[in-house]
Amino acid sequence: MAGSHHDVVDTTPGSGDPAGPGAASSAGTRPDGRSDGPALVLVPDTPPGPRVIVAPDAFKGSLDAKYVAEHLALGLQRAREDVDVIPVPMADGGEGTVQAALGAGMDSVRVTVAGPLGEPVRATYATDGRTAVIELAQAAGLHLSPTDSPAARLAGTFGVGQLIAHALDAGVGALVLAVGGSATTDGGAGMLQALGATLAGTDRPGGAALADLQRVDLSGLHPRLAEVRITLASDVNNPLLGPEGAAAVYGPQKGAGEDDVAALEAGLSRWVQVLGEAGVDAQRLAASPGAGAAGGAGFAALILGARRRAGVEVVLDLVDFARRVRGADLVITGEGSLDAQSLAGKTPVGVAAAAADAAVVTIAVAGVASLSPEQMGRAGFTDVYTLSDLEPDPERSKTRAGELLERIGARIATAHLWVDLHR
Repeated sequence: MAGSHHDVVDTTPGSGDPAGPGAASSAGTRPDGRSDGPALVLVPDTPPGPRVIVAPDAFKGSLDAKYVAEHLALGLQRAREDVDVIPVPMADGGEGTVQAALGAGMDSVRVTVAGPLGEPVRATYATDGRTAVIELAQAAGLHLSPTDSPAARLAGTFGVGQLIAHALDAGVGALVLAVGGSATTDGGAGMLQALGATLAGTDRPGGAALADLQRVDLSGLHPRLAEVRITLASDVNNPLLGPEGAAAVYGPQKGAGEDDVAALEAGLSRWVQVLGEAGVDAQRLAASPGAGAAGGAGFAALILGARRRAGVEVVLDLVDFARRVRGADLVITGEGSLDAQSLAGKTPVGVAAAAADAAVVTIAVAGVASLSPEQMGRAGFTDVYTLSDLEPDPERSKTRAGELLERIGARIATAHLWVDLHR
């Protein structure tokens, strides 16, 4: 680099070279066999720049996690050219989990499956040949369905089961099922049907139709289900049934009115009853935390033997965060809104905790933040930057998010990367 100076190191064997006598010399040799003398290596005396892990979740309604990380990186590098930025797009176990796995090096598999209302959709899952990461929203997401009464009653998870079956046929030994953002309240019945279960008494999809269910036969389930480890990535603690259950709490978000919620609750109750008659420990599983996730898809996953883990912990493992953060000088994380929900296991808090385990400080970036300074400190954030500080208008903040994130990246570099962060 122009203007920098270097130390000169003699690499002659035996002259401070750790290889010692007998090691291959890098000294030049002329055609007449005479040596040109010891080779000189220029070693820059400028230390490497700071290493920053940028691990945000998506800013919903604005930018995916990948682009949030990219814009922050541009801002950091604009303010300090020598910064080594490592983008690690994150998710909390819901939408964006497949993208995070792909960003960590897994391969993409595209499959045509049934959408929530039966129409064909193109869905993607991630795999490294050993583990498949399947995101329920890819096949049964709310963005694939209208939010009205008919859709709330009819939406099903058959396509999710098709994705799982495809991964099983490909020979994976482990499955991660990331739930969240679903359009469905069918208790995972469609998912189990796609995996080989037989439901008698109803030929209609969706949770409401389960009220007519007469019999369930699980003997035809995909044989490889007994061989694989299944992880349910979910932060939802709701049971399947009751006032805190899937229909009552999440049905209205999917277009269900009061009568629809009652019909869905009746269908799910019958689903549990008939499964119990088939020998499943359905009452216990239905009451388990997480059974109500994704309209009861969590319940179906538990029937298949899934182990439930906090979504952000699953994603931290998928992206190998613990290894990547070692030796970093700073971690930047964030999401669209830092609020009370963020404290309940969302991405920024999970990232900050993992960074703290490696003795690395964390700065959070958000569109808006409603946490008090004390809450932010307890969550593990050294500092918090918001887009709303630069652009108070919410709509303009969303449309200009990339530019604003770059400005914040530059501010973070200026304020935090010119000092010894380990003091």
